[in-house]
Amino acid sequence: MSRPWRIEFKGALYHVLSRGNEQKDIFWDDGDRNCFIRLIGEMSDRFDVDIFAYVLMDNHYHILLRTNNPNLSKAMQWIGVTYTRRFNNRHARSGHLFQGRFKSLIVENDAYLVRLSCYIHRNPLRAGIVKRLIDHKWSSYPAYTYNRKYPEWLKTDTILSQFGTDNPQLSYRKKVQRYSKEEASLFEELRYGLFFGTVEFADKLKSGFLKEIHPELPQQIMLKKHEPEKLLQGLSDVLECDLESFRKSLRIPEKDKATRDLMIYFLWQTGLFTNRKISELFGLSYSSISRRVGIFRKKLRADKSFKKKYDKVSALIKI
Repeated sequence: MSRPWRIEFKGALYHVLSRGNEQKDIFWDDGDRNCFIRLIGEMSDRFDVDIFAYVLMDNHYHILLRTNNPNLSKAMQWIGVTYTRRFNNRHARSGHLFQGRFKSLIVENDAYLVRLSCYIHRNPLRAGIVKRLIDHKWSSYPAYTYNRKYPEWLKTDTILSQFGTDNPQLSYRKKVQRYSKEEASLFEELRYGLFFGTVEFADKLKSGFLKEIHPELPQQIMLKKHEPEKLLQGLSDVLECDLESFRKSLRIPEKDKATRDLMIYFLWQTGLFTNRKISELFGLSYSSISRRVGIFRKKLRADKSFKKKYDKVSALIKI
């Protein structure tokens, strides 16, 4: 059986869903739920993903999000692997936690966000877990309706601004309360089981979206297997640097240090390697990786030439 399509591009909107293996619970207690919500925030920061809505059920979760880079698979793989590892460690278990790959439905534009967020937020009500949605605290619903304190990474303005009233929270709450009558019409706009939007939008993506090496970029390095040494070698080839000098030298010139930090950040941002693994690859201390990543991110925002260099690396190395 072939894998479902993964259409990824800058600015893409998605409704993401993932279930527990064999329909089993993926959240056993509040500690698990708090852990996962923290990871949503870290994913948002690490992969530059905008989070609009989420809900945690016992055996699955929903997230409504936008990727500001074509990296949905990387982001969702990271959160799935990281949460599974922490869950298994916490509960002294091993093995798979999720049922295969996550499911993603691509959304045409912001106009669908209100309706999809209503559908997501109403999950606990449909499942009979609560009689009032406000009683289910493991979702973004309280942030939209009662001005409850919520994390900075949750982007409520994009949806609330569509109401155009003096009290958008109240308007949203009323919308959610009466939304059960509209749910069926929402799924009438699901095309090919993959797209929320018009037929034209779905057909355009279905027929025209191909992920392949561009013929004018034969130097692209396609890495099918996430082997750290091969990835590092690819980075050093693109950046034309001596990888061994980074590993062996105690004192590195500032220019070379910037290149090394770029490589560290690139590995970190893929979400495929732990900080400990990255520290081992570069001969650095575990605690220094977060510090190097922070320094690099500041440089990335402040220095346009450095941003250009990083974008070049990202374009030439595809994971």
